[in-house]
Amino acid sequence: MENPRSKGCANPAKPLKLLKKRNICTFYARLVAQHAILSKTGLVIALLSPHNSAQGMLGSRQRRLGITPDTRRDVAMRKTMADYRNIQARTSAGVRVDAGIDQGLRSYMLKVYNMMGIGLAVTGLAALAIVYLATTNDPSLAAAQMSNGKMLTSFGVVFYTSPLKWVVMLAPLAAVFFLSFRIEKMSVPAAQATFWVYAALVGLSLSTVFLVFTSGSIVQTFFITAASFGALSLYGYTTKRDLSGMGSFLFMGLIGILLAGLVNIFLQSSALQFAISAIGVLVFAGLTAYDTQSIKEMYYEGDSSDTYGRKAIMGALRLYLDFINMFMFLLQFLGNRN
Repeated sequence: MENPRSKGCANPAKPLKLLKKRNICTFYARLVAQHAILSKTGLVIALLSPHNSAQGMLGSRQRRLGITPDTRRDVAMRKTMADYRNIQARTSAGVRVDAGIDQGLRSYMLKVYNMMGIGLAVTGLAALAIVYLATTNDPSLAAAQMSNGKMLTSFGVVFYTSPLKWVVMLAPLAAVFFLSFRIEKMSVPAAQATFWVYAALVGLSLSTVFLVFTSGSIVQTFFITAASFGALSLYGYTTKRDLSGMGSFLFMGLIGILLAGLVNIFLQSSALQFAISAIGVLVFAGLTAYDTQSIKEMYYEGDSSDTYGRKAIMGALRLYLDFINMFMFLLQFLGNRN
C-alpha cells in the first residue's frame, strides 16, 4: 500500500518558505533587542553590595526608574567607588591582601566564563535536538519539503509553521525581560535555572540556521567566533585602557542595528543586510571587550554570596549574548547555504 506521506514528498505541493531573509532578520533583531535590554538593566547588579555609596544607590534607583544618569560622570563615579571599596578591602586591618583579591577576581571571572560556556552548550544541544526531530532524510517520514531540498517531519511542520513558532520566537525575549528585572529578588539557584532555560529557548530559535546553512560552515564559523571572542575578551580583561567611553557609542550602534534590522524585515534588501552584518560584527567585537572590562569592575571582594552569584549570572548572560550575536553576523559572511 502506498504511503501517503511518501507520495506527498515525492510531489511536494508548495515548498515551505519559512526560512527566508525575513526570518533571519527577525532573529537578529530579537537578539539585538535582548542585548539592548540587558545593557540598560544589567548594570544595576554592580551596585548591589551593602557597601554602596549614596551616589551609587542614586544611580541604581535612576536606572530602575528608567532615568539615564550622567553618562561619563556617573561611570567615573561608579568606577572610583568600586576601586575605593577594593582598596579598602586590600588594606583592611593594615594588611595587604592583593593575592587574595587577585585570586578572588580570577575565581569570579572563571565562574562567569564557565556559566557562559555551559549556556552555549545548552543552546547547541537544544538546537541539534530540534533539528533531529524536525528534519529527516527518509522520504517516507517527510511531511513537507523546503525549497532547498530539506525534508521536514510532521513535528518540523508544526514547530516551524504553526503559531508555535511565535512562542519560540518571543520566549527568549520574555526570559531576558524576566531575568533582567527580577534578578535582585531571585535566589541565585532560581536565577541560574532561568539562565539555563533562556539558553535552551535561544537554541530552539537558533535551530533554523541548520536548515539554512551547511553543518560544516556552521562549525567553522563557531570556531572562528570562539577565537575572536577569546582574543577580544582577553584584551578587555587585561588592558589598562578605560573602555567606558566606548559604551555610549556601542549602545547607539546597537540601537541602529536593531532599527535597521526591523526595517529590513519588510525591505528584505541584500545590500542592507550586508551592511547590518558588517556593522554588527564590529559593534559586538567592541561590546565583547567593553563588557568584559565592565564585568571585571563589578567584582568586589566583600560581596555576599548571593550578590556574588547574581553578578556572575548577569555577566555570563552579557557575554553569552555578545558571542551569539557575533556568531550570527559572522555566519552571514562565512556560512554556505544549503
